[in-house]
Amino acid sequence: MLRGRLAGLVPTNTSLVVFGSLGRNEVTQGSDVDWTLLLDGPADPQHLDVALQIERRLEEMGRKEPGREGTFGGLAVSHDIIHKIGGGDDTNRNLTQRILLLLESACIGDAVAYQSVINNVVTRYVYEDVAAGAGDTPYKVPRFLQNDIARYWRTVAVDFAYKRRLRAAQGWALRTAKLRMSRKLTYVAGLLSTFSVATDFADDSQQRRDVGGYRVIKHLRDRFRETPLGIIAGTILQYSPSLDDPARRLFRAYDGFLAILDDEDDRKELEKLSPQDSEHSAVYAHVHQLGDEFQKALTTIFFDSDTPIQALTRRYGVF
Repeated sequence: MLRGRLAGLVPTNTSLVVFGSLGRNEVTQGSDVDWTLLLDGPADPQHLDVALQIERRLEEMGRKEPGREGTFGGLAVSHDIIHKIGGGDDTNRNLTQRILLLLESACIGDAVAYQSVINNVVTRYVYEDVAAGAGDTPYKVPRFLQNDIARYWRTVAVDFAYKRRLRAAQGWALRTAKLRMSRKLTYVAGLLSTFSVATDFADDSQQRRDVGGYRVIKHLRDRFRETPLGIIAGTILQYSPSLDDPARRLFRAYDGFLAILDDEDDRKELEKLSPQDSEHSAVYAHVHQLGDEFQKALTTIFFDSDTPIQALTRRYGVF
């Protein structure tokens, strides 16, 4: 429905990009539409008009608008996303849009600008490591990218406390559930994607001839075409049967989380629930239990499994 109603609005050198549950292919009842009109060309006064048209069209469709922080629901310029990585100009909004563009986004309509920006962002991350000398040694985890993904995850966790205070705990329970499940899922997918550079090229005799890291760029681009669940599932299959048991527990917990979000009454209860009343809510107790099960499965995969993931986590996961 969104594609049919919105795709025709998108002008040349732009792409309409959706994030969140739409980008993860996990839409449930009550899902909002986190969107951005991504610009990858000359500025045009028409772009703002198009963004306003998209906003009005979504209102007419009765779709829930993006969060009040203003991260989504407007224009984003490729120059900022590609070049302002780190430093004072790399705002929370810019960081969020860049990382989620890679890990949980989808394009509605013309994807030329979308694919171009993703390619250039990945190239920027990989090139920084190659320029530092990583191209003369066996492939390693791309630290520039891995550190930025970790920075995004920590930013989300810190902003959780900020939003709780700013909104006087309104929506606290739902944000808690998302932080422990869907937000964490995205981080895990990013971490496994960076780890895959070290594991998938471990015995590659061509690695020293990959001038500019082009094969790594293609590898990561291919990974990022998958949803977070797809990235994790691919890793699980790669190390089957070692990860079969924690994988079953992980996917079962996440399926239960999505079922709660897709239940109108349960979702409304989480949206309205205060921290003081949470101990009396069966719905919150259930989603909290699912979060615990999800975390236990991840702990097994990253710390207790007989796979290269354990060693890579020790080497790159903290320091």
